[in-house]
Amino acid sequence: MHLELFSSSFCGACRRTRGILDTAARLVPSVYVTEINVADDPDAAERVDITSTPTVIVRDSHGKQTFRGEGVPNINQVLAATVAALDA
Repeated sequence: MHLELFSSSFCGACRRTRGILDTAARLVPSVYVTEINVADDPDAAERVDITSTPTVIVRDSHGKQTFRGEGVPNINQVLAATVAALDA
């Protein structure tokens, strides 16, 4: 299970999102988080059509995108998306 956070350097909402994803990773041991700074890796952002930060993408164990959200999610949204990806 993979949570991808697309962020930017001076984004307060990105910092809040990072904390929420870190909490989800602590609660669900099979989850790992990757953060991609869109300024540092614009090609990665373009490949998945990132238009704003923060954007969170949840991928199942096969790499299939099961959830995508822009803005700051709450922990319940992240955990629900994580459970859905586990069931995928």
